[in-house]
Amino acid sequence: MDALKLNAMRNTKHEPRNPKPFSSYMQVQEFDYDLIVIGSGPAGQKAAIQAAKLGKRVAMVEKKAVVGGVCINTGTIPSKTLREAAIYLSGYRQHNVYGQSYVVKEKITIDDLLFRTDHVIHNEIDVTRHQLARNRVEIHNAEGSFVDPHTIQLKLVDGSGVRNITGRYIVLAVGTSATRAEGIPFDGRNVFVSDSILKLNQIPRTLIVVGGGVIGLEYASIFAALGVKVTVVDKRQKLLSFVDAEIIDTLIYHLRQRRVTFRLGEEVSDIEMFTDDRESVRISLKSGKKILADKALYSIGRTGATWSLNLDSAGLKADDRGRLKVNDQYQTNVEHIYAVGDVIGFPSLASSSMEQGRLASCHAFGVNTDTIPELFPYGIYSIPEISTVGKTEEELTDEGIPYEIGKANYGEVARGQILGDSDGLLKLMFHIDTRKLLGVHIIGEGASELIHIGQAVMAFEGTVDYFVDTVFNYPTLAESYKIAALDGINRLAILDPFKRT
Repeated sequence: MDALKLNAMRNTKHEPRNPKPFSSYMQVQEFDYDLIVIGSGPAGQKAAIQAAKLGKRVAMVEKKAVVGGVCINTGTIPSKTLREAAIYLSGYRQHNVYGQSYVVKEKITIDDLLFRTDHVIHNEIDVTRHQLARNRVEIHNAEGSFVDPHTIQLKLVDGSGVRNITGRYIVLAVGTSATRAEGIPFDGRNVFVSDSILKLNQIPRTLIVVGGGVIGLEYASIFAALGVKVTVVDKRQKLLSFVDAEIIDTLIYHLRQRRVTFRLGEEVSDIEMFTDDRESVRISLKSGKKILADKALYSIGRTGATWSLNLDSAGLKADDRGRLKVNDQYQTNVEHIYAVGDVIGFPSLASSSMEQGRLASCHAFGVNTDTIPELFPYGIYSIPEISTVGKTEEELTDEGIPYEIGKANYGEVARGQILGDSDGLLKLMFHIDTRKLLGVHIIGEGASELIHIGQAVMAFEGTVDYFVDTVFNYPTLAESYKIAALDGINRLAILDPFKRT
């Protein structure tokens, strides 16, 4: 995590727009729409629907034939469904009970994985289109670009022509595409990016993942669960620095147990096709090492999809990664043009993008809102999954905040044994003096669901004592909160945690 960016996000209060008058041009100008949203991913959807619920005329511009953006079609939804299919078919959840050799299906094919993925994608597209339709959001299947700050040119995807529409406010939710380095032979057959990985014709025996970010580690763990021998290459010595170090160390340990090899502090110098008895990918590292594998996934980040917007005509400029700079209200340097979602960079999560889209529409139309960006939860759908909210140990140490920790291992929780996950971990951080909950970090089954209990307590500035006093259903993973809280209080050397001042 970029600490400077996160600090800038903290304590953000979204006030309604100042009731200052529009220019004389805007006072007399009649617009086709109150709001034009470019992009139909999570951020664009929520921006459009929020404005529509306020009674505004809303248009959505989407250049693909289907709605949903990268999230539904090639990113979040496909990868998470692929993950679930891999977990089920490989028997991953039953290995602690029935042994590592247990599988639901002996020979898993790519068709087995994609069958479930395709079903979910089609359903999500239908649900999204229905939501937009019933809120009377007009969808234009076209490539949009600026003519001037209020005018969008639509190049219709059916080839029927070009026309212009105008909007009082415009929200850019165009998302990102996988970054492709020059000189890399992305052939879609042997060397892939995350946007094309679903086009694999078969499950490889070996895989190289270049880039140990969220996407890279998610796919590395998915293929490792399927028995693929995976090598992860990353130029950093520490992966996912915005996550608590103990949690990441635990993930790396689990992946190494599944034969994942990590080459950290290494940079790729060349990727080439290598043909011996079969076609393979050979990667050369600057250190002189060479790695051979059936396939390679290149995952070094994402670039904002702003290249076709003709930003200059609107008075906008993207950075060298195609991203747009915004203020706390998601306005660009042009006041009536907002940018939300992955195109503005960190944290680039579907959940935070949805909220950004909603807040941008509320701000544009003078609706007062409050949000707590420092309590946005982060979910990493690796195997095992990770979720986190609040401060890490490293952040608390750097800020000089006195804290204590409490831990609960899933092996201590009956539900963990029932589910076959005895290795999960829930970790709490709380202030030594006030006992205020400062952070929750989880790795293991259900982490992305469990995190919201801690998030709610933190939102209401609750203390670790809440978990001690609360009765949780038994057996549940949620009981881990009580175990972790008691562990933390015992660390404070309080003999009787039920007698507190």
